[in-house]
Amino acid sequence: MPRDVIDQPLLARRGPQSVVVASHSPLALDDLGQGRLDLGAPTGPDALAQALAAFETLSAEGPEVAIRLAGPDWAPLLPELMQKGVALPARSGPVVLPAALWQVPDRWLGHAPATYPTLWTQGPHGRHPVRPPKPDGVLYRRHIPWLDQWFTLRALDMSDLETFHRWQNDPRVAEFFEEAGTLDAHRAYLERLLADPHILPVIGALDGRDFAYFELYWARENRIGAQYDAGPWDRGWHVLVGEADIRGADYVTAWMPSLMHYMFLAEPRTQRIMGEPKASHARQLKNLSRGGFAHLRQFDFSHKRASLVCLERQHFFEARLWARHDHDDGQPLAFSPARLHTTGDWI
Repeated sequence: MPRDVIDQPLLARRGPQSVVVASHSPLALDDLGQGRLDLGAPTGPDALAQALAAFETLSAEGPEVAIRLAGPDWAPLLPELMQKGVALPARSGPVVLPAALWQVPDRWLGHAPATYPTLWTQGPHGRHPVRPPKPDGVLYRRHIPWLDQWFTLRALDMSDLETFHRWQNDPRVAEFFEEAGTLDAHRAYLERLLADPHILPVIGALDGRDFAYFELYWARENRIGAQYDAGPWDRGWHVLVGEADIRGADYVTAWMPSLMHYMFLAEPRTQRIMGEPKASHARQLKNLSRGGFAHLRQFDFSHKRASLVCLERQHFFEARLWARHDHDDGQPLAFSPARLHTTGDWI
């Protein structure tokens, strides 16, 4: 059995008038139009897990929604939902908004977010925070509706060496990652990264099959930190997709926003995710733009001309960049965050 297959969260499916969570009784669903949904309450000892599963399913695809928690049966769950920030108070009753829900890590993280203190130390580009210990094992998991597969991230360890070596020597990968080499060279490369507190090497998998390698780094002490005014908790990333049959839009729209989601959840103080792809890599730049990254400018490293790109936390969550959805008609939601306390009745 693949080592990153773990107990998965409850999975929900939406029907015309209900949401079914695993083998539980359906939750009543009333679509009122204009992005407004009324959802009935779950019952049982795992009611909270059922609720979170239903909320994720209703906000993972399609147009923007606001989910009203309709009826008195929600009363036992409301204190915890309100405390976590999943449910928000409103004049017409408590409401779940995706921009808040997807910032609460319970459904997705394998480890609780670090509450590490901010302590400063000297780095190559000035001071930076002392970084928390690096996590291990499974870091993140998410069901991808359009693939009907589970995407997972786990911390790389040295048992991944042969897979990493094979991927790096794929000509298509080597053209852009530029780390083709011997097994011994790749062993030394990974040992150096595993010992470096500012870099977290990660493996991405779909339904337990490894397909991608990511390097997540803290920008302030990285080479990119010399190219812009990096925030204390800004993060950056490098990627290679090692399996040729897991390329294309359906997969990019699964792994890219999921990786960004993990980085924002893992450290709530992270406000920006940066990148420095080759300026000549047109396909990657197009994918980044579609994924919400803004192009800031070009600059030169010693080994490449790069584009500096940036994804802001607020934009990621408010634009629901994890969801594949058609462009809307430009009209505001009937029940949007900006109007939460000023609109009239829900209906």
